[in-house]
Amino acid sequence: MVRHIDRRTLLAASLALAGCDSQPKAAFQGIDLTGAAYARELKLSDPAGQPRSLADFKGKVVVLFFGYTQCPDVCPSTLGELQLVKQELGKDGERVQGLFVTVDPERDTPELLGQYIANFGPGMTALRGNPEQTQAAAKEFKVFYAKVPSKDGQSYTMDHTAASFLFDPQGQVRVYARYGQGPKALLHDLKLLLAGA
Repeated sequence: MVRHIDRRTLLAASLALAGCDSQPKAAFQGIDLTGAAYARELKLSDPAGQPRSLADFKGKVVVLFFGYTQCPDVCPSTLGELQLVKQELGKDGERVQGLFVTVDPERDTPELLGQYIANFGPGMTALRGNPEQTQAAAKEFKVFYAKVPSKDGQSYTMDHTAASFLFDPQGQVRVYARYGQGPKALLHDLKLLLAGA
């Protein structure tokens, strides 16, 4: 015998079951990567030659971006936006760490990286590896990059994934911030992570 259940009973049961779920997810404006099984490890060197890993920055919200110093637009605009957002956050901006990982270790020497990242204010660090380490880091983060020779073959540019990865203070990847979302979206998501979302 089939029993009829009215809509109010069904709605109440649905709401009760939804309440059994863990905490509701934060409403990030970027893509929510909470629980992702990648972007967990990074072992490269800073411009001083000091080995660094994501664990070094626990306690801070980390914004990690892959690029290269001779990038004409995407890289400087992304790092510039992060600098503006850190300023907008005031004192909380000190709790945000920017990491710039070069995909062009051939040209991006430690000295050049140090000079380049200094243009974007405090709380920013550049990271570099040899070609094999760079490839491993890109694979861990599912990031694409490729050398594109100029027509005359005398130089090259780099095609690369244009997005930032946001990590919470516990060192867990949480957000994939696509290029072009703008500083308001980044500010929104950083505020959530700083508040413990």
